[in-house]
Amino acid sequence: MNEASSLESASPRRPLRLIIGISGASGAIYGIRLLQLLRGTDIQSHLIISPTARVTIAHETSFKVSEVEAMADTVHSHADLGAACSSGSFHTLGMVVAPCSVKTLAEIATGVTSNLLSRSADVVLKERRRLVLMLRETPLHLGHIRNMAAATEAGAILYPPVPAFYARPASLDEMVDHSLGRMLDLFGIEAGAIRRWEGTPKARRG
Repeated sequence: MNEASSLESASPRRPLRLIIGISGASGAIYGIRLLQLLRGTDIQSHLIISPTARVTIAHETSFKVSEVEAMADTVHSHADLGAACSSGSFHTLGMVVAPCSVKTLAEIATGVTSNLLSRSADVVLKERRRLVLMLRETPLHLGHIRNMAAATEAGAILYPPVPAFYARPASLDEMVDHSLGRMLDLFGIEAGAIRRWEGTPKARRG
């Protein structure tokens, strides 16, 4: 074994970490289900829940916030700007905000970060890591669209959770899973949640 190979084998493997932000938009189930899907992988989840998201979780789901937090490997307080994920030296694969409110989008687009969720997203962008925003709002006015463009120009990926009907979902759970599975494709993470398109029956025969 040469010296380079010896050093490579001796160096510790970086943990695979993904930051999950749940903001106050409708659609808290996307963040919750994402945490569940990641439990079947070797990805460490670092969770940040906004105060408004705590209200949304209570109204939209049967989960208690404590139950959602228990799904994550690490939970960070929304107000803790000194948390590990507020620094670029804390290595991660990137971050997903699921769902992403227009308020959170605006903070990320402008770089005016007032809490750990938007600060972590800002750090992911400055470190040129992957940031995916599952924006939940409709219809959109011009200010929203400009913020979407600004976030995209900064390096974020806008991923509204639009259902894919070609998979013929039989339930809301299947629709959520498909959106999350496609989103995880952006990180190269396979969670077994997608019924993938294989072409039309005629194309498959060919």
